[in-house]
Amino acid sequence: MTVARLAGYALLAALGALVAVAGAVVQGLWFPGGLLLALLGLAAVCYGGVKATDRRMGGGLPAGAWTLVVLLLTSPRPEGDFLFGAGLGSYVFLLGGMFVGVMCATLPVVSQPGALAARLGK
Repeated sequence: MTVARLAGYALLAALGALVAVAGAVVQGLWFPGGLLLALLGLAAVCYGGVKATDRRMGGGLPAGAWTLVVLLLTSPRPEGDFLFGAGLGSYVFLLGGMFVGVMCATLPVVSQPGALAARLGK
């Protein structure tokens, strides 16, 4: 694995964490539109990571970082504050985001390593 690939994966993980924080704020601020915007942002980062790296790990790392950050944001602070309110939007954001991350990391078709340019048997 090259240094450039590792740097790209680190950038994708950082983008996943940034999308998680931004999505946590936006989904509660503008309920129907903000929730859709937050989930589309996650889908764009995960699917873009798969297409940019041509590896499924390019979509899995932002999804994993997003999940980790969102789960850390759901824990209550010592002051008793919560970032997520108890409502339908928060649960759709949590479960929908996990679904979108897994879907974008597993469904896109990536090229096979060592694939021949011509058909076999010709």
